[in-house]
Amino acid sequence: MGGGYTGKILIINLTTQKHETISLDDEIYQAFIGGYGLASKILFDLIPKGADALGPDNVLGLLPGLLTGTSALFSGRYMAVGKSPLTGGWGDANGGGTFGPAIKRAGWDGIFFKGQSEKPVYVCIRNEQVEICDAAMIWGKSTIETEQSLNEILTDKKINIVSIGPAGEKQSLISGIFNDSGRCAARSGLGAVMGSKKLKAVVINGNQKVNVHNNEELRLLNKKLLTLLNDRWVGKLFDWLPGFGKIVRVLGRVIGFMGLQTKLMPPLLKTLLTKYGTPGFMAFYCGTGEAPVKNWKGVAKSDFTPEMAVKISDEAVKTLEVKKYHCANCPIGCGGTIKTTDGSQHKPEYETLAAFGSLCLVDDLSTICQANHMCNMAGMDTISVGTTIAFAMECYETGILSLEDLEGIDLKWGNSREMIKLLQKMIDRDGIGDILADGVKKAVERIGEASEMYAMHVGGQEMGLHDPRVDPGFGIAYQCEPTPGRHTISAYGYQELYDLHKIFPSEKVKSVPQVISKRWKHKEKGKAKRQAINSKYSQLINSAGLCKFGALTAGPHFPIFKWLNAATGWNLSNEDYLKAGERIETMRQAFNSREGIGLLKLPDRVLGHPLLSKGPVKNVELKLSRIKNEFYQEFHWDYETAIPSEDVLNKLGLKDIAAALKNN
Repeated sequence: MGGGYTGKILIINLTTQKHETISLDDEIYQAFIGGYGLASKILFDLIPKGADALGPDNVLGLLPGLLTGTSALFSGRYMAVGKSPLTGGWGDANGGGTFGPAIKRAGWDGIFFKGQSEKPVYVCIRNEQVEICDAAMIWGKSTIETEQSLNEILTDKKINIVSIGPAGEKQSLISGIFNDSGRCAARSGLGAVMGSKKLKAVVINGNQKVNVHNNEELRLLNKKLLTLLNDRWVGKLFDWLPGFGKIVRVLGRVIGFMGLQTKLMPPLLKTLLTKYGTPGFMAFYCGTGEAPVKNWKGVAKSDFTPEMAVKISDEAVKTLEVKKYHCANCPIGCGGTIKTTDGSQHKPEYETLAAFGSLCLVDDLSTICQANHMCNMAGMDTISVGTTIAFAMECYETGILSLEDLEGIDLKWGNSREMIKLLQKMIDRDGIGDILADGVKKAVERIGEASEMYAMHVGGQEMGLHDPRVDPGFGIAYQCEPTPGRHTISAYGYQELYDLHKIFPSEKVKSVPQVISKRWKHKEKGKAKRQAINSKYSQLINSAGLCKFGALTAGPHFPIFKWLNAATGWNLSNEDYLKAGERIETMRQAFNSREGIGLLKLPDRVLGHPLLSKGPVKNVELKLSRIKNEFYQEFHWDYETAIPSEDVLNKLGLKDIAAALKNN
């Protein structure tokens, strides 16, 4: 057995209240690495075709990455997986904090939950010991209250907890799984899957050491990476510059106005994340046009002005911060705790600021912080919640929803107090809140087809808050990835920071130009191959349990493959790992193909129909058909059905999957 992994997964049947241990061979780790890569094969076998995502046949998994629990920097991630009730296909969500390493310390490479409990339960795992406990006393509590209660109930000195809030209990399709009082595996609606199983929480207390093949090599790689991150002269210059937030904001406006930018620099990103966390992007993205405005139909310069953006960005958020927050093994610490009139809470991330801010035309930071905390307590995905509220605002503006329909909530653009009222109704599934609590796709089904043009989603999943009219790579990711609408897999901006041609020289992709124009971004030639390599690389980052910000701030010097070889004792090349990334991506897509998920479509508005008449994306029409087809060809997926070809499945060692799809 190689180092870095235990070779064991735990399967708990909540119907029978029994559990079993399954041992895995070394070969499956070399093929699928860990995390959701490992889960992609396991769930294809465990979940029957056509399973109800909220029924007993769905399987929920919680998995650390292969490097999670080792000393490798940025290795604090875990993944929740299962069939998504939002999309009907493969579902995964990535979470940070401290829970991931706890799974590995308990001796497991993954924990899977089958069946459904008749009554609310929580599961307590102490190394090999598994106990299914009555959760009646914590059912109905918020995620934070649940953590507090379990810490009081259990006598263990140190426990790690993931839980759902009331939204997950009520099976809101936009609910997530939470840990560390506000860290969230938010996407794919997996909180609803956990709620459908009446699984309130999972508690872990492990004391096992995570063995690695060469700990000294890991230590040296960490030291070298820290030196790179901290000693780059460009980074030191950015650290020294006074008024850094203002400089970034002005830079965003210049890029938006001129349509020109220099290639993104990892040291700049590292400084921004260290100083402000992701809130440092808010005003910058409003300037470039990347932050969507007014339910994706507005323009930052006029509808959400620079003066409004600065009120919910960088320095404004940092002023509230009382303590930085680091996920496990993170040297950057982009998170933070803020102090508000409601007490201490996690500071909002960029996605949250955009979802409740520019998307709804709200510039009141205290209200956005309140909305963020309400979602963290209730256990809801802020991206989906903010998108759904913006959808409701436009339905109200156009008369599709009346004041009576909204039960007296005057949901005008920018009305922050009324936004909070609607959010509370969504949490409670009360009246109009019940109609909206499952996201925009379900809301359209309940309100009527006239509202469909205002529903910003892909395949049921609300999109990340990054406009592909600025970065078309997001458009390909939103539309073509097995988890649609996802902003964390691939984009042209990520390609700039990674310098993929240096990591995978044998792939012979060209480097990104030093000066990038808007016109260059919308040229199609050469983009598909780099986008596909970007996607494969992201599968490896995720499956290793690493944070994307580590890879983006280190660029081509991120030692992911050296870490993996040092931890496991393998001697795989970068190209060997890239093939594993392709296998993981294809495996996730095969799950979708088996479930009948075919080609998906971006909303017309996001494609530039109708064209905007002003702003950074003025007259920009997103033309993705050619690059989409070429992207599928790079993976050898059919560009009319998105089904992986039998040849590529066989080439990747997935003959059993090829046979399953052939008989589908």
